[in-house]
Amino acid sequence: MAATVGENESSSAPRSADVARLAGVSRKTVSRVLNNEPYVSEAARRKVLAAAEELGYRLNQAARTLVSGRTGSLGVVALGTVGYGTASLLMHIERAVRDAGYALRVVNTPDGDPVGIAGAVESLLEQGVDGVVVSEPIVEGEVGVRVDVPVLFLGAPPAFSSARTMTVGVGAHALARAATEHLLDLGHATVHHLAGPRRWYATKDRIEGWRAALAARGAHEPPLLNGDWSPASGYAAGHALASDTSVTAIFAAGDEMAIGLLHALREAGRRVPEDVSVVGFDGHPVSAHVSPPLTTVCQPFEAAAREGIRLLVHAIENPGTDLPRASDPPVELVIRGSTAPPPSHQDKAVRRTV
Repeated sequence: MAATVGENESSSAPRSADVARLAGVSRKTVSRVLNNEPYVSEAARRKVLAAAEELGYRLNQAARTLVSGRTGSLGVVALGTVGYGTASLLMHIERAVRDAGYALRVVNTPDGDPVGIAGAVESLLEQGVDGVVVSEPIVEGEVGVRVDVPVLFLGAPPAFSSARTMTVGVGAHALARAATEHLLDLGHATVHHLAGPRRWYATKDRIEGWRAALAARGAHEPPLLNGDWSPASGYAAGHALASDTSVTAIFAAGDEMAIGLLHALREAGRRVPEDVSVVGFDGHPVSAHVSPPLTTVCQPFEAAAREGIRLLVHAIENPGTDLPRASDPPVELVIRGSTAPPPSHQDKAVRRTV
């Protein structure tokens, strides 16, 4: 049992003042050491950690730092939005980090610019994290930062170099291709695409998957429309597409945009799925409860987060060894009431039954 020290030799938990007294340093020095802050001599740091271990004050963290040179924490650079996709991925990252036995530190970058990302990474490195996760879908230009710990990029290619870099995607290209192929399999001559904001990596991946599916079938590629992930942008795009009666199939790059799209088509008198079929992207829970229920491809947020954190922790705890092979994310297409064969196919089916 660890000893305790106090003014009245009580059995209460040790305090930072007790650690400072035993180590012969100030309480501020104790705080700096246990929070892994700079400006502390190595001799003072060792005295504080030894005193903390003896007293049982933050024993696990102090011992881990002293023995391994690691803090047992991971840092996450995340886009500061409330969108379903980014929020869901961050939630699963947090769970995977904690399940791996690490503490989590998060820095948001609302603008997603190189300077903001560099500042976020520097902030995490100053806190002594053992590794960094970049869940950052927007980058414009080179990120000027030097990183000497392993870095995991989730859902985007590397934006800078580090001591060890790994990438894990959410399979956006394959998911977008599956969504487009579903509509082509139903007999639609082509598929229009409502894409996300141009600056996002996620937008690029989904466009490439859509194009690949069209090219493989020899289908015409219609002009792109871009939204901003919001239902309002889907609603605006829906009115533009509704005016073209040749449009029979639309793949929206996000479920929330698809929901706005359904609203606009209904207002314009275009029936879904009798006149126009719509597929979304994300697997948003609300997509099952709109009218008609939305066909969608589900992003494997949990699988991607767990696979990425598994690789990152391996790189931290086994330096110099090969990384395990990353498994491919699953492709899940949920077919609901918003998709059907095009009107021409439906008319033929009706004639055959008459």
